[in-house]
Amino acid sequence: MSAPVAAVVDCLGVACPIPVVRLARAIGDAEVGQVVELLADDPGAKVDIPVWCRLKDHELLGRDDRPEGGWSFRVRRLH
Repeated sequence: MSAPVAAVVDCLGVACPIPVVRLARAIGDAEVGQVVELLADDPGAKVDIPVWCRLKDHELLGRDDRPEGGWSFRVRRLH
């Protein structure tokens, strides 16, 4: 059973560093324990999002390929 998503951040068609900036804003607006889903198709996001999660101590729950292209990242706010 996956955690409910508090917000979806659509960064499809947007280049780095904007997906990380928008994810940080959404995580800041979420309550501790809530999950934010980020949609991105910039190849840099595959590296940037996991690194950002480690640096900011948030939990990357997973990354899924989207049938329409790009990826869906699920991040849980831990603090």
